[in-house]
Amino acid sequence: MPYIDLPHHKLFFAQVGQAKAGRPSLVLLHGAGGNHLVWPKELLRLPETAVYALDLPGHGRSTGPGSDTIAAYADVVAEFLVATQLDQVVLAGHSMGGAVAQLLAVRQRPEVSGLVLISTGSRLRVADAILNQILPDFAAAVATINRFAWSASTPPAQVMQGRTAMAATEPPVLYGDFAACNAFDLSAELHAITCPTLVLAAEEDQLTPVKYGRFLADHIANCRLVVIPQAGHMVMIEQPTAVAAAIAEFLGELNSG
Repeated sequence: MPYIDLPHHKLFFAQVGQAKAGRPSLVLLHGAGGNHLVWPKELLRLPETAVYALDLPGHGRSTGPGSDTIAAYADVVAEFLVATQLDQVVLAGHSMGGAVAQLLAVRQRPEVSGLVLISTGSRLRVADAILNQILPDFAAAVATINRFAWSASTPPAQVMQGRTAMAATEPPVLYGDFAACNAFDLSAELHAITCPTLVLAAEEDQLTPVKYGRFLADHIANCRLVVIPQAGHMVMIEQPTAVAAAIAEFLGELNSG
């Protein structure tokens, strides 16, 4: 599991498989307070696909502070693509990571040949009650966020595991992530996304409801929406097989032209 030195960060990423000529690699971008460990093995081990799961700055094993803007995170991902010489990628972003992926597509990054937008939206407003709680009462904020992040059918042990993982994030980093989401709004710029796009929405998502996914699908020209049943905001953990199957089908369609 390698690091790569970027101008202002030492970025950690997990890589499974090798990039192949003519086939896009899959670059996974986690959400607020996450890291590369949020991605299940079903998604990391897609057949015939090189998969890169990043830790954004300030998260997981990556160095440097986090950011409070989506644009700054997008700049780092762009630097990663250049440094690794990945010239054909599908960006798959969850929640905040989906915002980063959208912005890179709007910027018309030449490496980006497709998007997978998971439990995200073109606008990611955060309730004041959550945003204002993160720094003064971090533990309570993490508990609140995770109360809304999972479906009712998720085993309590899995919810607790997710809560523990988020609690390992430094409070200023988590606050910056949610501030970045709160300020994000690409609703008027989705027309600039021209690459094929798959939107995955979760039927029981309370943080980014299905209507967010429908808005993306309605305003991105070459886009398909798939709604995953019996899952909440952390859909890739709750329904890993369904998410991996949908992404594998999308990649197969891209590879077949």
